[in-house]
Amino acid sequence: MARLISWAAVWAFLVLATGLAQAQASRPVVLVAELDGIIHPISAEYLTDVVDRGDTSGAALVVFILRTPGGLLESTQTIVSRMITSRAPVVVFVAPSGARAASAGFVIAMGADVVAMAPGTHMGAAHPVSGTGETTDPTVSEKAASDAAAYVRALAEARKRNVMLAEEAVLKSRAFTDVEARQASPPLIDLVAPNLEALLAQLDHRTVARFDGRAVTLSLADAEVRHIEMTWRQRFLGGLAHPQIAYLLLTLGMLGLTVELWNPGSIFPGVAGGLCLLLAFFAFQIVPVNTAGLLLVIFGMALLILEIKVPSFGVLGFGGTLSLLIGSIMMTRSVPGVASSLRVILPVVIATAGIVLFLGRLALKAQRQPPVTGKEGLVGAVGRTRTDVNPDRPGQIDLRGEIWRAVSRTPIAAGHPVRVRSNEGLTLLVEPADDPSRKGEDAWKA
Repeated sequence: MARLISWAAVWAFLVLATGLAQAQASRPVVLVAELDGIIHPISAEYLTDVVDRGDTSGAALVVFILRTPGGLLESTQTIVSRMITSRAPVVVFVAPSGARAASAGFVIAMGADVVAMAPGTHMGAAHPVSGTGETTDPTVSEKAASDAAAYVRALAEARKRNVMLAEEAVLKSRAFTDVEARQASPPLIDLVAPNLEALLAQLDHRTVARFDGRAVTLSLADAEVRHIEMTWRQRFLGGLAHPQIAYLLLTLGMLGLTVELWNPGSIFPGVAGGLCLLLAFFAFQIVPVNTAGLLLVIFGMALLILEIKVPSFGVLGFGGTLSLLIGSIMMTRSVPGVASSLRVILPVVIATAGIVLFLGRLALKAQRQPPVTGKEGLVGAVGRTRTDVNPDRPGQIDLRGEIWRAVSRTPIAAGHPVRVRSNEGLTLLVEPADDPSRKGEDAWKA
């Protein structure tokens, strides 16, 4: 009887576990990825990984919560291409209130199956600019704008959105609030929702037209929402990929190596400077670098170093600081839609110039001082003869609390002050400290 009860309990447990597993498996899954930053290769990798995970896990929906000032067109196209081929519909949600999806973010939104905005958000201003911040030929700029406009028109037309407004966002840099985008005819966006929960409630039982023409009806009742975070690697590399961070790493790297060169053997400035430079060069492989800006920064550092050695009455120092400032502005604006404030750049430039000039002058002054230790430090030191010192017969002198073997070109009696002229091994060449030819030099030190 006891065995029968045990088997019944096991059977009941298995039935209950199977039922829970089936219920869990029957719940629709919604994957949510939140991107707050620049569109670059690392953010593109993150978003495409989420779409890949949606394909493999059988997710019913993928949601991108987007807040971005813009980014790189190539990375944007990578994201849009993967969204179009996604098995599950992809929703771009510009949220929370006060957020924006500018430039590249607008293009990504146009490529989504569903576009939603939170109240008080805006998007647009997608006119393409040079990724290096350099002035381009008007014809080349016009071609780039025309190409980007055609790309956005194709996305808007396939999604049955307002093609004319989408084109104006590119060619005229127009931006749209959530109300303007929703009330346009035809609208630019599909929904306005205050938060993710309200968005999923509006999407439940909604029929979504995919890019290839298929119609998919969403069933999101009691959906399991899984938030997918960036990996630690993506967070680290994404932080380095910001133009301002890359610029700071470059500046700190050059500053550290400069300090190490002025004061060899410090070790820490050299190690830290080399590490910062390597990280900066890696960041420049992710984001486009303005070559002219980089050269201006390096040229400015070279002028500041020359100011220490070459008497230019401040001309080299002023030119170096100005070159550093202009190059910094050009470098930190290498990503479209991203610009660093002068409140950040000016303190960095002034601090860098001040540190290079101040530490450089201290190091140069220290290098010009005579040695005070070792064999070289004995030259010029003054002592007193302990015995007679002759050219052909060495004697002994008291010097800095030690007894040294010494010779002289002229006879010197015991008890006479002498000055060291040079040394050969452990024998010092001395001369009388009161030698008239050396009048005015250091006085004898007891």
